[in-house]
Amino acid sequence: MAKKSTSSPTSYGISLVIVESPTKAKTIRKFLGKEFIVESCMGHIRDLPQSAKDIPEKVKKEKWAQLGVNVDKHFEPLYCIPKDKIKIIKNLKEKMEDADVVYLATDEDREGESISWHLNEVLKPKVPTKRMVFHEITKEAIMKSLSETREIDQNLVKAQETRRILDRLVGYTISPLLWKKVAYGLSAGRVQSVAVRMIVEREKERIKFKKSSYFGLSAQLEKSGEKFESKLISVDAKRIATGKDFDGLTGNLISGKDMIVLDEKSATQIMNQVKSAIWKISDVEEKPVTRRPYAPFITSTLQQESNRKLGLSSRETMQVAQKLYEQGFITYMRTDSTFLSTEALKAAREAIVSKYGKDYLPADPRTYDNKKVKGAQEAHESIRPAGVVFQDPEATGLVGPQFKLYDLIWKRTMASQMNDAKQKQVSAKITVATDKKEIIFNSTGTTIEFPGFLRAYVEGSDDPEADLESREVRLPQLKLNDIVKPEKIEPTAHETKPAARYTEASLVQTMEKEGIGRPSTYASVIGTIIDRGYVRKQGNALIPTFTAMVVSKLLSQHLAQYVDLGFTSAMENSLDEIADGELNWEKYLTSIYHGAKGLKALVETESDKIIPEEARSIKLVGLDQYEFHVGRYGAYVKTQRDGENVSASIPDAEAPADVTGAQIESLIDQKIKGADSLGIEPVSGKKLYVLNGRYGAYVQQGENDDENIKRSSLPPGMVLADITFEQALQIIALPKTVGMHPDLNKEVKVGVGRFGPYIFCNADYRSIPKTETVFTMNLEKCLEILAQPKKGRGKASALKDFGLLPGQETEMMVQLFNGPYGPYLKAGKTNVGLPEGVTVETLTAEKAIEIVLEKVGTAPEPSAKRSKSKSKSKKKVSIKVTMKVAKKK
Repeated sequence: MAKKSTSSPTSYGISLVIVESPTKAKTIRKFLGKEFIVESCMGHIRDLPQSAKDIPEKVKKEKWAQLGVNVDKHFEPLYCIPKDKIKIIKNLKEKMEDADVVYLATDEDREGESISWHLNEVLKPKVPTKRMVFHEITKEAIMKSLSETREIDQNLVKAQETRRILDRLVGYTISPLLWKKVAYGLSAGRVQSVAVRMIVEREKERIKFKKSSYFGLSAQLEKSGEKFESKLISVDAKRIATGKDFDGLTGNLISGKDMIVLDEKSATQIMNQVKSAIWKISDVEEKPVTRRPYAPFITSTLQQESNRKLGLSSRETMQVAQKLYEQGFITYMRTDSTFLSTEALKAAREAIVSKYGKDYLPADPRTYDNKKVKGAQEAHESIRPAGVVFQDPEATGLVGPQFKLYDLIWKRTMASQMNDAKQKQVSAKITVATDKKEIIFNSTGTTIEFPGFLRAYVEGSDDPEADLESREVRLPQLKLNDIVKPEKIEPTAHETKPAARYTEASLVQTMEKEGIGRPSTYASVIGTIIDRGYVRKQGNALIPTFTAMVVSKLLSQHLAQYVDLGFTSAMENSLDEIADGELNWEKYLTSIYHGAKGLKALVETESDKIIPEEARSIKLVGLDQYEFHVGRYGAYVKTQRDGENVSASIPDAEAPADVTGAQIESLIDQKIKGADSLGIEPVSGKKLYVLNGRYGAYVQQGENDDENIKRSSLPPGMVLADITFEQALQIIALPKTVGMHPDLNKEVKVGVGRFGPYIFCNADYRSIPKTETVFTMNLEKCLEILAQPKKGRGKASALKDFGLLPGQETEMMVQLFNGPYGPYLKAGKTNVGLPEGVTVETLTAEKAIEIVLEKVGTAPEPSAKRSKSKSKSKKKVSIKVTMKVAKKK
């Protein structure tokens, strides 16, 4: 454990406080006096080399250089300082010249500890250096952390460094195997490959699934003027089969189940038998139900609920949470602890009484089981509103996603300290006696006797129907032998459904349960597998591509332990033991990488066994006559026709489990026979075809060997088989000009691209809303959308536009963005943060352009005042920023 020390910050003169981001620095400055200089290091200041050009010449010829880790010399990492960090380090060294003490105030988890260690190694302070940690950015927390500093925790640093080295060894050793055997550019990762395998295995379950059809019988009954629903549950003491009674692999009833499977005919017969019979209440059961509140948020549950309730991805959730933390609204967002401090409990209880009344406050504060989660973080408290008084969401001034996420955290924290919800469940059986059979229906209802924590928060679900649990379903007063009247009876058709695909929320939940990776890394892992083409999102569902299927097959067959959940979880446990000082990091890495059973030897041995053509192909259950391959231009299918091999491309949007034999035959027929022409395009005189390609269906004007061939994608909702000649003419005319922009004097066009219908004007692309089609868009509608702030596609959206940057050879728009380290200006490839004293609110177009011009080196000479202030510093600060091998500690 790192040694703690207590000292008064006032016992020093000038103090330099280093944090990761400008936003965090800005918030902390508000709490400290003029004797404190608070600076940002903008995240990590050095890392392993990202490419060959980062490797120093003196070690480039070493066999381990590409790894960035000297595996033959104590796994020494080769740390490089990126070019964009040289200026930052120089600035920190200059500030340190005037400091009497340095406080390293990076985040309190392993990554934050590692950043502090790197800062200490690179800056080499000659003054006292202290580690200050806090889990919220409030004045009380900052002042307390200044007086209770400690040393850098070397165990945490080594655990993080080992994790980084381990990730590099796994990724850089397995990825080249995929390049060689499958396709260049593919990547493997210690956690990402396991996540991909989980998604692939779920898709395989769906492929093997056999659908079952069955019927039920539903009745609308009436008692004393009140209507309620009832469903058939048994006939002559034999239960009616429902979806859960069928085997998904065979489509038949699960072996050993003795029950009735209704079809439409038998359901209709029973309906006719009960229509005129007497319906009598034969049993009524009332049961009190107590629902207890959920624990406060930890990293994984925040990601899950944010995805379910707000529709935010894990990556978006963590970005928004980071901003809330740095602005002082919430506590640290990377944590596995459900603990609430005494101050937090007091704040929550006061807010509950104020907002909901004393009836909702339990006699004693609630505590939650805080067993250490696999891969836990070192933060000590749950994610909650910051401070000793919880700010009401409406009083924060937050807007958009930040408001929604803070509101979610606030409500969850409140609910965690409120009284239980009291409900009453009522179940009534209705017997319908006919001449031939005893038929029983069942009705259920739920009433909320006391809402308790549900006043503040109801947990979401991946299944929208599950939300019904929280709604009231009232039944009329029913007593034994009461007669009820059937008003409507009808057969209901049902089909069994395969296991649902993972959503981000359910994947995070499963990964946490299995101990795969750390919750703080889930956002980046999910983002990586989507960005690299292993998985695509359709709605909330995560669908594996054929590339994912192929890669997962290869790894499962030849490097099984590296995609095994148990092995990956054991890695996390080992890293935890290193963090606790219970395991030697070097011995652990040696056991993983070296030796006859190590990663290096395993990859070399298995590489000789892998035949590339086989590695690039897979078979799908139920489609045995086809082979699915991954090639340079995407997935394609191969089969034989008349003794000859034929192949056809599979559209990227096609999910492996949704491919049917009929679809494949259609693709192959089109490839062999070619498509029939719909007619002649009148202007060009060329034939029009509707075809299928890698990116879906499209209209083609001309033959494949024409020089000026033209293609245009089908808009969403249009089906290849239904396209008429007139529709094809409209589609091939895309993109089309709808008019001129009145202010820019540029053409406004509409079209259909890979990501759907769009509007285009002056290098500005916008999506067409789902309520419109590309054919219904006119100039007025386009201008209305273009005038709205750009939302972006998973990237930062511009907060403000300041016009073109003057004096440049190419046009560059000056825009203001909000990034992970605070607001910044962007023009082309140039990014620059806002100077001290300049805020988003006070920033003018003139000032923005001046700031950017100074960055690109074309600004006017600085004023005399500025030159004078620069000359005051006579000390020459030298900085030697080189890539070097870290010394073994």
